[in-house]
Amino acid sequence: MLVPPSSIDLSSRTLRYLAGRLTSRRQEIGTRWRRLTPGRQALPALAHLRCGDTCARLAAGFGIGIATAFRCIRQAVDVLAALAPSPAEAMKTIRAKAFVILDGTLLPIDRVAADTPCSSGKQERHGMNVQSLADPFGRPLRASPALPGSTHDLTAARHHGVVEGSAAAHTGSRTW
Repeated sequence: MLVPPSSIDLSSRTLRYLAGRLTSRRQEIGTRWRRLTPGRQALPALAHLRCGDTCARLAAGFGIGIATAFRCIRQAVDVLAALAPSPAEAMKTIRAKAFVILDGTLLPIDRVAADTPCSSGKQERHGMNVQSLADPFGRPLRASPALPGSTHDLTAARHHGVVEGSAAAHTGSRTW
């Protein structure tokens, strides 16, 4: 099944926002020429993030190469990740909240023989464990770097300093 660009449920505001960020990034690094405009680069990246399609499907649907689809996604994710608050900013926000929500998510990956540590026994699949902090309304505050899927959620939160940082936030200390 191909994913034509017209069947993606995206707002034009979201597309314009990411295209503007990609344009700014291109100017920062001094890119002179690219085959795709920032808007055409943002569209497959947002389609991947919204629908979870593979690079091969995106390449076929958008009429670009697989490597180009991969680069579009990678660059867009890097631009969006740069907008995320730092751990210090997240802790400042946590201090102002009565409580926050910590949730671990297993992001599925393809199984490779060397990826035994990425196997989650609980969900019986291979993946990467990502911890996310959200405010009481469910708005994301921070997401952790990925750990192997075999890592327990509490262990991952301790590894990233979330438990110590949130405890320090409520006792007045300034760690994490």
